[in-house]
Amino acid sequence: MYKNGWLVRVNEFLTLHKIKVRFLFAGALNTAIGLGVFPLLYFTLASYRLHYIVILCLSQMICILFAYITNKFLVFKTKGNYVAEFLKFITFHLSYFLVNLAALPILVEVVNINPVIAQLFFATMVIVSSYFWHSRITFISK
Repeated sequence: MYKNGWLVRVNEFLTLHKIKVRFLFAGALNTAIGLGVFPLLYFTLASYRLHYIVILCLSQMICILFAYITNKFLVFKTKGNYVAEFLKFITFHLSYFLVNLAALPILVEVVNINPVIAQLFFATMVIVSSYFWHSRITFISK
C-alpha cells in the first residue's frame, strides 16, 4: 500500500501541475533544438564564411518557430488566436534577440568568448523567463 501511496502523490502532483510539467518537457525539447541549431549552423556554414550574426539570425528564426509550435500545441493547448498569440510570442523572443544581437559581438570580440558558449548564456536567460511570459501573456486562457 505504501508503494502505491507515492504513485498516487506523483499522479496528483502531475495532474495539479500538468501545464508546468508539459512546459518543462517542451522546454527541454526546445532547449535541445535551440542549443543544437546554432552550433550546427555555425559549423556547417563555416565554409561559406557566413558571419556568426547571420547564423544567429537564421538560428533564431528556426528556433522561435519551433518553440511557438511546441508551446501552443503541446504545452498550453490553446485553440485559435494564432496571429495574436504568435505576435505576443514573437515580442518576447524578439526582445531577447535584440539583446542577444547587441551583446553577442561584445562577448565574442571584446570578451573573447566563443560564440557557442555565449549562446548558452542567452538560452539560459530565455528558459528561466519564458514560462512566466507565455503563461501570463502569450497563451492566457480567456
